[in-house]
Amino acid sequence: MKVEVDGATLHVEVDGDSVQGNPALLLWPPGRCTMRVWDHLVSRLAEHFEVVRIDPRGFGRSSPAADPDTQYTFVQYGKDACDVLDHLGIERCHVWSQSWGSRPAMVFCAHHPERVITAALYAANVDKADVPAQREGTKRAAELRRQQGIEPTPVPAGIMDHRDPEAAARATQGLPGFELKPMVPRLTMPVLIGTGDHDPNLVSSRVIAAMAPNAQLVELLRCGHNAILEHPELALETFLRFHDELGT
Repeated sequence: MKVEVDGATLHVEVDGDSVQGNPALLLWPPGRCTMRVWDHLVSRLAEHFEVVRIDPRGFGRSSPAADPDTQYTFVQYGKDACDVLDHLGIERCHVWSQSWGSRPAMVFCAHHPERVITAALYAANVDKADVPAQREGTKRAAELRRQQGIEPTPVPAGIMDHRDPEAAARATQGLPGFELKPMVPRLTMPVLIGTGDHDPNLVSSRVIAAMAPNAQLVELLRCGHNAILEHPELALETFLRFHDELGT
């Protein structure tokens, strides 16, 4: 479906059945990825949740507003998510994010805590990303999984297919200057930080888990920077166990 928000047209997909009483789950994709990055997990998530996916403005099949200079902010992404939830008639939701997606997800949770039941922030980082170290850690983790006989999972199709590639590039260029650390103490909901043991983001994830009032950290073994693609079974198992322990 298409949802109009503040001059942008967002592509939204919903899976699962809220009629059965399943709570809503809002998924945030990693950097420069479309919502397709979750395709291999959605069917199982939909057994437990009403799954909501949004291509952020400028990404995937979403169209940005006419003014590119003021719309690409974490605060705007959070407001967009609220507008989509309003459109769907959803008051509160669980959150699951991966890698770069954990940045706007943190801002959404901090600015709109009344709308968030729990948050699972994978590869969460409030500091500047060390991309070369992320790539190296991901390679090391892949080799360890190979040694353990863990077969690689095919990457879902279309995760980098953007209607407007230039808009997708612009959408991330203006964001690194946003100060995320003040958001962390405002994460008052139950929070799961799930970060790969070979991801350099683990340093920042430990700080986030210590600063957030109600957070726990799980180190995802033999994972690098993008657990939902590298080791989706472990990523999903950890996420569902978090909810089972909370009874949510």
